[in-house]
Amino acid sequence: MKTDKLRENFLDFFKRKDHKVFASDSLVPQDPTVLFTSAGMNQFKPYFLGIRKDCRRAASCQRCLRTDDLEKVGKTPYHHTFFEMLGNFSFGDYFKKESIEFAWEFLTKELNLKEKDLWVSVYKDDEISFKIWKHSIGVAENKIVKLDEEKNFWPSNAPLLGPNGPCGPCSEIFFDKGKEKGCRNKNCNPSCECGRFVEIWNLVFTQFNRVDKNKLEPLPQKNIDTGMGLERMASVLQGKESNFEIDILYPVVEFVKEILKKGDLDLELIYAIVDHIRAVTFAINDGVFPSNEERGYVVRKLVRSAVWKANILGKKEPFLYRLVDLYAELMKNPYPEIDKNKSDISKVIKEEEKRFLSTLEEGKKQIVEIIKECKEDKKSTLSAQRLFRLYDTFGFPVELSKEIADKYGLEVDIEGFKKLLEEQKELSRKKSMFEESIFSLGDKINLKERSEFIGYSDFEAKSKILRLIKNNKEVEEIKEGDEGIVILDKTPFYPEGGGQLSDKGWIETRQGKFFVEEVFKAEETILHRGKVIEGKIIKEEAKTSIDQERRKALKRAHTATHLLQAALREILGTHIRQQGSLVDEDRLRFDFTHFKGLSEEELERVEDLVNDFVLRADKVEKKVTTLEEAKKEGALAFFKEKYQDKVRLVSISFYSKELCGGTHLENTSLVGLFLIISESSVSSGIRRIEALVGRKSYQYLKNLNKDYKKICSFLKTKPFYVKENIEKLNDELKKEKQRVINLEKQLISLKIEEIIKEKKEINGKNYLIYELKEKQKELLLWLWDLLKIRITSLFIFLVSSYKKENNFICVASSDLIKEGISAKDFLSLYKDKLFLRGGGRENLVQGVIIKKDNTFFERLDNCIKEFLKRK
Repeated sequence: MKTDKLRENFLDFFKRKDHKVFASDSLVPQDPTVLFTSAGMNQFKPYFLGIRKDCRRAASCQRCLRTDDLEKVGKTPYHHTFFEMLGNFSFGDYFKKESIEFAWEFLTKELNLKEKDLWVSVYKDDEISFKIWKHSIGVAENKIVKLDEEKNFWPSNAPLLGPNGPCGPCSEIFFDKGKEKGCRNKNCNPSCECGRFVEIWNLVFTQFNRVDKNKLEPLPQKNIDTGMGLERMASVLQGKESNFEIDILYPVVEFVKEILKKGDLDLELIYAIVDHIRAVTFAINDGVFPSNEERGYVVRKLVRSAVWKANILGKKEPFLYRLVDLYAELMKNPYPEIDKNKSDISKVIKEEEKRFLSTLEEGKKQIVEIIKECKEDKKSTLSAQRLFRLYDTFGFPVELSKEIADKYGLEVDIEGFKKLLEEQKELSRKKSMFEESIFSLGDKINLKERSEFIGYSDFEAKSKILRLIKNNKEVEEIKEGDEGIVILDKTPFYPEGGGQLSDKGWIETRQGKFFVEEVFKAEETILHRGKVIEGKIIKEEAKTSIDQERRKALKRAHTATHLLQAALREILGTHIRQQGSLVDEDRLRFDFTHFKGLSEEELERVEDLVNDFVLRADKVEKKVTTLEEAKKEGALAFFKEKYQDKVRLVSISFYSKELCGGTHLENTSLVGLFLIISESSVSSGIRRIEALVGRKSYQYLKNLNKDYKKICSFLKTKPFYVKENIEKLNDELKKEKQRVINLEKQLISLKIEEIIKEKKEINGKNYLIYELKEKQKELLLWLWDLLKIRITSLFIFLVSSYKKENNFICVASSDLIKEGISAKDFLSLYKDKLFLRGGGRENLVQGVIIKKDNTFFERLDNCIKEFLKRK
């Protein structure tokens, strides 16, 4: 059975069993405590918690990304970083019996697996599940294996080790590949890890709440969470020994083998390459670009791991980007967006490949310098800290560090490196493992209310105060001067979201007045944070009103972000995708995907086009529709947002369609004037534009005009001649600067004999340290030209201090270089001790002194003496 057919059959089966089929959620979860969507259950958190109750049964095929077992990928038949998880879920509806019956029916009836090839495991104390398997399903008792809480409890070892929260036993289903596989022991069963038994489905029965060590209390709502790896199940159905041999992966494996001109002996590395680039392809498609932070760092690490593995196999040029087209073709049925975005995804991967191949060369230089230092310090081992820095900062593989160190006869502290790596992984695991955070709200407040937002149409309302929170505890009143949180049954206040800052305003009751400073949403509850200005606030009827001028300014900025994205896509290309935004009063910040900075001409064209949209006075239309319909209409979605089945579509004429819950104008003309004030880089592949609209853009131009008039007055010229006058003044200034430089050169020439007297000698070699105080850095080279005429053999370090900037040049004469005394070596050895930053050739390096204190020249003299003595 083809993998696409397996996915389709699974969802169809559970749809017939009255399950609502949910589309795969983004790899970027809404839950901020989780880096990536790592399990099918992630998107159902509100249902598991009982906050949402509009669905009792669900099924999905969820794309997932995990890096906890990165080092195992390619080495085992089943480990992946990216994979798809088939799952069916019950939220307080059916429980053990039905979930077991559904699983067995699907496997034996729909997939036609033979009952004789299936084994099951249960938690050792779960007699109910054991009896269901034995009596209801009819599985032979010798094929039901009882396992401990490490193997058959979720989370693993939860009763003893925690964490506190919902947990429960689980039951797994295994496929038996046959007695001739694995250890061949006649007593072999699913508890053995020899490879004979393949775990294909895990059924989790969430029935307890852990409150303390080995203290489990029954949950009022029992849930079912199941997971079946799509690739693993496909490998069973297709009779393959490895997931990498199935129909959606094997063509990529063959393609990589062909490019690298490698065979089956190198499959371990090839499988890892294939896996990593599939993960990266889907992550970039979901808006995660390579960077040095959190999700982006994971993507960068995966690309670099793949590049390094290809490097081991002899490939020194970028090629991984070519795999994207294959994935687009192989997975276009369930994920047509990959095919749509394949060109942009390929560009990102190619740029990252090129960057890392360059970094590899830099890393090699770094390790050679480190090894030289070790040799000079008579150290026989490359420390774990240095190995880890090379790995973490430069992405330099530890295997390559070891290989190079071996050539120089140095040991490497691999065990220490592994310890540091494990510490980093543990920190990462705490952020990425869904087990520890999926049920945690992150707050001490038990939020259960569903607040109704009426602020699209109403700016004032009669509301009812449901709860009051102070210092994370529910209270009956909040007194004058105290800060707290108010929860209403309905509210006109827009909670911060989608980049738009929240409304501000007032909540007034018979007994008090509460100023709302910030509004935010947690699950389905809207919380109003602020301060009691008068009297006290208790649970009663209230008049709620927002600051309407602030709302208008926010609407102008938010609508302008939609116009800006449309203009960027029109001028730069459809690869432009929003990566983040900030919508403030008449001010906006917009982050987007692009590979290089925008030129002045491009920025001008973007600004002009946005203002054209404004002048068109187009109607801004909003409607609620289904997610599927919105996608059919070509709506853009912001990757960090979580969309329900019903979505709000904001459309402007033919050029802008976006899913957006923010507040917007009725007409583009109300934006006023749009002005770009800056464009910059956020990270690799991510650019940022900041702009002003409405009153702030007007005030900005007004201030510029005032400054312009002052400049005209200062230059004693008319506005039309300002540019001409400034250019004339600039030319005159350049001439004056050159005249000053020439005079300075003459003065230095007159002092050359005095400077030469500063020369010292060590180990038969001349050296000179000299500082040009309050002189421009170009005079350093002039001084060197004068000195090399007078002294043929000399090691020199010259410093110029000018306007709080300290520049240097370091030069070694040709005879010293022949003796192995290089300016470049000196900089490499002492740059950290002397706080130097720069570069150059063997005979001359130049740069800046980052930190120059009163002891600098004394320390410099000692370093030069030490350096010349060594040589």
